[in-house]
Amino acid sequence: MNNRELAKKLIDRIPESRLPYVISYLQGASVPDEIPNADTRQAFAELERGGGYKFSGTTEDLFAVLMED
Repeated sequence: MNNRELAKKLIDRIPESRLPYVISYLQGASVPDEIPNADTRQAFAELERGGGYKFSGTTEDLFAVLMED
């Protein structure tokens, strides 16, 4: 028996009162892994080459800096 068959068999044994928790988990688990878009991949590459801007501080400070631009 493969994992998918085992999972289907186990779902049949879960009490109705617990199914909402299982459904919520399965919905999250069924989302495919996200692949970063081209802009994000480009930003990662820029940081790997030593470029870009690294910020250390609070979120409030970051937004203050962003609003100055």
